[in-house]
Amino acid sequence: MIIAIDGPAASGKGTLAKRLAQHYRLPHLDTGLLYRGVGRAVLDAGHDLADETAAREVASRLVVETLDEDRLRGPEMGEAASVVAAFPAVRALLLDVQRRFAAQPGGAVLDGRDIGTVIAPGADAKIFVTASPEERARRRHLELNRRGEPVPYDEVLADIRRRDERDAGRGTAPLKAADDAALLDTTSLDIEAAFRAALALVEKARQKTA
Repeated sequence: MIIAIDGPAASGKGTLAKRLAQHYRLPHLDTGLLYRGVGRAVLDAGHDLADETAAREVASRLVVETLDEDRLRGPEMGEAASVVAAFPAVRALLLDVQRRFAAQPGGAVLDGRDIGTVIAPGADAKIFVTASPEERARRRHLELNRRGEPVPYDEVLADIRRRDERDAGRGTAPLKAADDAALLDTTSLDIEAAFRAALALVEKARQKTA
């Protein structure tokens, strides 16, 4: 069974994907980490994030197992991921990595921005997770504060809106819900309520394919 979870930044898709993977005992891939990894490596090498050639070279050598998740969190890496993800060559190189993960025996859970539309269009269950920009900014703001990274709420909200615009407007694999994806708005839901709703949507999709 392949479960595709898509949605904008801080919508809760990553947390839901992890919970669903645990519930169904499936491997999980946060595809955003791939792009964060490319962005991190580009910056570590002293290149500008706008350097598509450097980003393409990094993506061609990326090894998923070596990604340091702790170094790939935070608003700077989220912004970096959004920038390099707009490069068609980078997306093409990482496309095969993601599709191989999705196609492994038994299935998998993947979350990102183009799983249901590009990576696994034939997924058994597709969910597009969203929430208002203000609520997503509030969640990200709290997360950053808990990590000891005090960033003004207004800056977080501006970053969320900037990333939304870039992700939705890019020419290759823009952020959008697949035509057959179930929409899950988590604006007024806590994580437990959101998980129950997501689980119900997956079960509904499974019944249709049974």
